[in-house]
Amino acid sequence: MKKMFALFAVLCCAVGAFARDNDDAVVRWRSIVGVITALNVDNPVGDVSSGTFAWQVRSGRASVNLSTGATSFEVEGLTINGSVFSGTPGPIDAVTGTLVCNAGNRAEAVIDTAAVPLNAHGDARFSGHIAGIPQFCGNPIFLVRIATPATGAVGRWIATGAERFIGDDGR
Repeated sequence: MKKMFALFAVLCCAVGAFARDNDDAVVRWRSIVGVITALNVDNPVGDVSSGTFAWQVRSGRASVNLSTGATSFEVEGLTINGSVFSGTPGPIDAVTGTLVCNAGNRAEAVIDTAAVPLNAHGDARFSGHIAGIPQFCGNPIFLVRIATPATGAVGRWIATGAERFIGDDGR
């Protein structure tokens, strides 16, 4: 009977550890903030260049499950701060969400969601999956990047996830 109890205790611990590890795969950003830059100054994150206008965000959040690729983000009021486009998204009408793993080193991985529309108020939402997340995703960073139509600006980041939480810490 003692052996059965010990085996049961070991199995419960293993299941608990697995559940904790699986939950640790979920990364959440409680807010999204616009890029802070001076006009025509690049503020890169790893190999990803920034937009060259300052951007602001009214609200936003993002979540990525590093094990399954389940990803969602929403941003509201993503608009340019300054220039002739101040208070609007300017010519940008679509964005992608981007997970950056291992920023700034040889193992850097940049994984995009599908492009989603950015409306005239600067609102966009995505819920789906991304593929190709590396087994080790050190210092996960979430970016919102220009998808269309700005010639020369496609792929530049204009907002980033802030207040990052991993696993149970984000609840």
